[in-house]
Amino acid sequence: MKLMKAPPTLAPFRTEIDRVFDRFFKPTDWMRPFEFPEIKVFETAWAPSVDLSETDKEYVVRLEAPGVHKENMDVSLENNVLTLSGTREIRKEEEGEEYIWKEREEGKFVRSLRLPKVVVEGKVLATFEDGVLVIRLPKAEPTVKSKIAIK
Repeated sequence: MKLMKAPPTLAPFRTEIDRVFDRFFKPTDWMRPFEFPEIKVFETAWAPSVDLSETDKEYVVRLEAPGVHKENMDVSLENNVLTLSGTREIRKEEEGEEYIWKEREEGKFVRSLRLPKVVVEGKVLATFEDGVLVIRLPKAEPTVKSKIAIK
């Protein structure tokens, strides 16, 4: 009787699984997020928390940015997209100091929000106090439909 070596049964299966995972986790162009032309998504170092609330007359956006000076912040509104950006720099307190543990994030941030409805751009009010940026965006009055006579 002739003995034959049995072929490995899991090797082809494992190779196929590895190939599927490699294809799934390999970064490709279609996986990159949609970018606005003026926003560089991959340059942001951290993302502060943002809240969007609504009243009858306005939208209110609150962005928590402790340690950011208001001179280092920028707020813009274009095509009903509110863009908040800025930079936070954390400086060492003493010369020669080296971090043992560091959790505070620093660098650039960019946050963009598409507003649910059109706002009055000329009446937007932004205030910055105690590390919280508050932006009030008054809602635009809905246009009244009017019948136009055909001549």
